[in-house]
Amino acid sequence: MKILPVIMCGGAGTRVWPESRESLPKQFISLVGPHSTFQMVVEMLADSAFEMPVVISNHDYRFLVGEQLQKLKREARIVLEPVRRDSGPAVAVAAELATQSGPGTIVAVLAADHVVRDGEGFVALCKTAAEAAALGYIVTLGIKPDAPATGYGYIRPGKTVTQDGAVLKVEAFIEKPDAAAAEIYVAENYLWNSGNFFFRADVMQDEVRNFEPDMAAAAAEAVAKAKLDLNFLVLDSEAFARAPKKSIDFAIMERTGKAAVVPADIGWSDVGNWEAVWQLSERDGKGNSIRGRGVVMNASNVHVRSDEHLTTVVGVDDVIVVTTQDAVLVLNKAQGDSVKQLVDLLKTENRAEALEHKRSYRPWGYYQSVDFGARYQVKRIVVKPGERLSLQKHFHRAEHWVVVKGTAEVTRDNEVHLVHENESIYLPIGCLHRMANPGRIDLELIEVQTGSYLGEDDIVRLQDVYNRS
Repeated sequence: MKILPVIMCGGAGTRVWPESRESLPKQFISLVGPHSTFQMVVEMLADSAFEMPVVISNHDYRFLVGEQLQKLKREARIVLEPVRRDSGPAVAVAAELATQSGPGTIVAVLAADHVVRDGEGFVALCKTAAEAAALGYIVTLGIKPDAPATGYGYIRPGKTVTQDGAVLKVEAFIEKPDAAAAEIYVAENYLWNSGNFFFRADVMQDEVRNFEPDMAAAAAEAVAKAKLDLNFLVLDSEAFARAPKKSIDFAIMERTGKAAVVPADIGWSDVGNWEAVWQLSERDGKGNSIRGRGVVMNASNVHVRSDEHLTTVVGVDDVIVVTTQDAVLVLNKAQGDSVKQLVDLLKTENRAEALEHKRSYRPWGYYQSVDFGARYQVKRIVVKPGERLSLQKHFHRAEHWVVVKGTAEVTRDNEVHLVHENESIYLPIGCLHRMANPGRIDLELIEVQTGSYLGEDDIVRLQDVYNRS
């Protein structure tokens, strides 16, 4: 019995700001180990029990998903949501897509931003859950708590529903409790709700139609009218926008009579805040964890992350210090869930750092702001081998390009120039221009913009291989 894995990959992960931002959310960041959490999930799905995965993401992350799959040399069917509607409509879409292979298709809906340390145990539990799903149950993995945490929803398990006793009936889903209630739940063997679900496609379709008919209709129409864009399947925007914005827990799992749970002890974490990252990281004898350029002295239980700037911590305990190119977070570990409120505050103050990194990723590579002033801006641009930017023009700025590595093929109006290392080219206001990397190594250049307006919206694309024009 093959399992069709569907990876939900559209969240923002604000509790691990400033590394995670809407322009590059936590599922695409190597928070623990060399791979991102999304890549870690994809690697676990290499087992023969699984079909080629489906990834449901949004339009802004489509090229990030593709690039991270390419780095692993893995393939997936990438489905794009035109608007964010929470997990309920995404699961409804997953059921619709799965029925294209047959109504009895077993689907595993998995989160892209979780960590599982016992990969083999996870695969074994997926097979157990799939067997119960084939019988008509909607199955979740229930994590055995190691502490009375207040940041998770809880599941009250009931009687067994399979002969081997591995799958239990769900008696109730419990919302995030206070500390006193959490202690009681742990003592009474409640389980954490992991947010991973297994079901037969037709069973989920029936439940969505029963409890959320508007959601079911919107998902069915969005899939029926979906269109291919490059290698992406784009759901119909108008239809999908009509889906009620609800989580799968509220929409289905707390209302269905078919919910079951597999108790799991697999080293699971939702990596929900910086304390969770610290717990998953290697630590020294004093509980300190350092990633990048950090130094800790006379301190304990400290987590330091800094890829570029030297970051030092002296004489304090139980703190998280995260340094990026444009922001520094100093956080008491016990206040991990407050970072979301901090990001909300930064948004109300219209601070760009709340949403965007200095480095902005594009399908062809990335650009990074180096310096800016009233009428100038300096950027570092990296173009991957074989890639090209759109044919474009600007109404308010001129540009100077200085190549520092590789060779640039530059189109300027009706001319084509090869610009080598230590050479430059000038692009006056209003000229049609394009940059391409014809070589086998990354093309790196410094771009100096001058003019009265330097915003990214002063770009008129006439041709674009990534369909952005």
